[in-house]
Amino acid sequence: MRVPVKACAIRVLGLAWLAGCASTPQATPERDAEAKGFATHPATAAVYVYRGPVDPPDGDSLLYLDHRLVGSTLPGGYFLIHAQPGKRWLHGTGHDQGRLAVDVRPGEIYFVAVSVSAGTSHFFLQPAAVGRSELLACCVLLENWAPGQRPLLR
Repeated sequence: MRVPVKACAIRVLGLAWLAGCASTPQATPERDAEAKGFATHPATAAVYVYRGPVDPPDGDSLLYLDHRLVGSTLPGGYFLIHAQPGKRWLHGTGHDQGRLAVDVRPGEIYFVAVSVSAGTSHFFLQPAAVGRSELLACCVLLENWAPGQRPLLR
């Protein structure tokens, strides 16, 4: 039995989409709600890195904090990173030369918007009111990758 080319293409695209989603799992609604409570810890900073839903979906990017893999950014998703005080670097890897230095202080909250174009991450430190508003309007929490987890090869 021959499968029409269009049907085959739709199945392949669907599987690729599922594979992309599986590489960075979405957190439970309870964890998302807890993260959106914007609680702080006196010993660490909370860094929210989010990507708006209108960012091109074909431009995925790996997110690192100080050479520690956090996960793969997705349009409409965000990561919550608890960072030690001091100068911290958010960056991509390989051909993605996007980077941003943030001097974080304990007990503080930081919002960083990221967009991806032509394989490069562009990071923008946002004022707290702007970042909070944009994140609440657009995004769902993505799970940080476990230590040692490796990205899927494409």
